Formats: sequence, C-alpha cells, structure tokens
Amino acid sequence: MRPLKILPSILAADFSRLGDDTRAAMEAGGDLVHVDIMDGHFVPNISFGPDVMRSIRGVTDKPFDVHLMISPVDPYLEAFAKGGADIITVHAEAGPHLHRSLQTIRGLGKRAGVAINPGTPESAIEPVLDDVDLVLAMTVNPGFGGQKFIYPVLDKVRRIAAMCAGRDIDIEIDGGVTAQTAAACVTAGANYLVAGSAVFKGGQNAFAGNIAAIRKAAESARGEIA
Repeated sequence: MRPLKILPSILAADFSRLGDDTRAAMEAGGDLVHVDIMDGHFVPNISFGPDVMRSIRGVTDKPFDVHLMISPVDPYLEAFAKGGADIITVHAEAGPHLHRSLQTIRGLGKRAGVAINPGTPESAIEPVLDDVDLVLAMTVNPGFGGQKFIYPVLDKVRRIAAMCAGRDIDIEIDGGVTAQTAAACVTAGANYLVAGSAVFKGGQNAFAGNIAAIRKAAESARGEIA
C-alpha cells in the first residue's frame, strides 16, 4: 500500500498572507503543498503564475505539487520547474501532445503527473502510464474551490488503480475532499488527497485539527482495507 499523503491546496489560503498560510499548513501536518494554477481559458478562473509560486517556495522544504490547469501548457513547464515545483501535473484534455509534455517535465528533472476531469474516461491516460509518476482524478469540475464532491468519479478511480497496479504511480484525488469523503477516496485506491477549503477553514489555529481529521478518516479506511 502506497504512503498516504495529505496535500493542502493553497488556492483556499488567504492570499493576503499566502506565504504564512502555506508555512502554517505544512507545520500543521500537511505532507505536500498543492498549487492550483488556473489560466481563465482552460478553466473559468485565474489563480496565479510561477513568480508568485517562487515567492513562497522558501517558506517550507515540503515538496510542491503543481497542478497546471492551463492551455497551452508546454510554454510554461520550464518556468514552473524553475519556480520550485517538484511534481508537475498537466491535463490530458489541455493539449494535443500529452506524451511530449510529460517527457518535457521529466527532462526538467521533475516528477510528471497527468490529470483528467470528471467527464474524461480513464482510457485517455492509458497510453502514457509508462511516462507518469502520478495520476490525478478530479472529483469536481476544475476552476473553483469549495465545490461538491462528485461521487461517481470514484468508480473511475477504481479502474485507474487497477490500471496502475504494479507501477510506481501515486493516485491523487482533487476536489471536495473532506473528513467526510476521505474514506471513500482511499477505498477507491487514492493515496494522495488534496484538500483546500477543508484544511484552510477556520484560520491557522484550525489547520492542524482539520488535517488530522482528514488523515484519521483516511487511515481508518485504509486499515479496514488491510
């Protein structure tokens, strides 16, 4: 069973104190920093770019998991790699040459991830599984935080887990992850859980309790599987 990781999504942080909230979330028990990059084109929202990410990279030594919801994506891969990304994930739907994008990420010395939206079948990523370190399944439609979890996606996650069996690939779920949905996520086969609103709600004094609640629910479900 692959290690369980909780990834606070800083899209839900207080942007007026982004560095402080990022540091606090990692000190409160976050395993990786999840960075959602949105361009207002591929998704109907704009977050921030590589310079902002670079400005907070020094607040923690935890890995940065960068989810690029942008199209075209290839012209920006190097900038995010240089900005401090450890994992760079691109969408299967965002461009015509997914394999090339993944090769570029690995050529930059980073772990490569591929993401698919709720309506995209897992068959879209099967041809590139030898070129990825992570598969991200969106359990909301990308673009905004705080959306309701789309439970039918978990059937797809189970199929993805079966496809990835025996490979060195982490399976990540992003969207609507809370202490109430975490168990279903890990039961379906995910080991990376991205949580935004569920971590950052209540301010910094609440971060540790919020993360612990998600982790406890997930670990309990994994114990039942074992």
